[in-house]
Amino acid sequence: MTYTEPAWAKLNLTLDILGKRPDGYHDLRMVMQSVSLKDDVTLEDGEHPGIHVTSNFRFLPSDGTNIAAKAATRFFEETGLPPRDLAIHIRKEIPVCAGMAGGSSDGAAVLRILGRACRPELSREELEAIAAGVGSDVPYCVRCGTALAEGRGERLRDLPPLPPCFLVVCKPPLAVSTPELFSQVRVQRLRCHPDTAGMVSALEAGDLEGIAHRLYNVFEDVLPRKYAQVFDIKRSLLDSGAMAASMTGSGPTVFGIFRDREAADAARERLLPLFPQTFLCTPVGKMG
Repeated sequence: MTYTEPAWAKLNLTLDILGKRPDGYHDLRMVMQSVSLKDDVTLEDGEHPGIHVTSNFRFLPSDGTNIAAKAATRFFEETGLPPRDLAIHIRKEIPVCAGMAGGSSDGAAVLRILGRACRPELSREELEAIAAGVGSDVPYCVRCGTALAEGRGERLRDLPPLPPCFLVVCKPPLAVSTPELFSQVRVQRLRCHPDTAGMVSALEAGDLEGIAHRLYNVFEDVLPRKYAQVFDIKRSLLDSGAMAASMTGSGPTVFGIFRDREAADAARERLLPLFPQTFLCTPVGKMG
């Protein structure tokens, strides 16, 4: 068998931290959106025993520590099917360590392929339950589209799609430590929280202005000064006509929402000489 599946990047329209859980994780509430920046994941029968991963990003792990390999292993464990020798190739376009769930999306693409090829009777909910054992963002990345994610990110509710718009996505040459950011968070001291209910209402109304007005990520409140480029990029996007701009995930990627393609193109061209990983994207809907 040979299958190729898109692995869509994720943006956070909102990200809120509600508190710390007894298991050491944090309770989150986030509105997530898939966008047209993607990796392509190809899965085929392997010539060697086990599961092996290759990529155009040669520094990525090729063994069982790669989340794509973890997803395949988990699939066979949870379904009771005998393990298969697999070769997985990932052609990456999503920047790594970017807050865009690139690795999680690669793992989700593997699960969607294996679900269709090996257990087509599995429901989406059953596949997402398998994904929850791979990583917190993987269930959402199986589903894609626009969704409210709660808990560690594994509890999902579909939301109306983001209205047509253009998103300029810019990843500066920084690597933000997610554990470091979480260690900085004191929920009771957070100055602001996103208006999640208002974001959901704006999506239900198809109100792009209202959606843009409610973009917010609480991690920006605790971002150390060494990541000041995040705020420089936000200012550049706003100066270029973005309706709003925000960081996604634990960063450092920043995105801006534009109604107009011409303005979005100009914003990208303005950032590109300084930040080569700058992309023009559009929203992507839920996977079938």
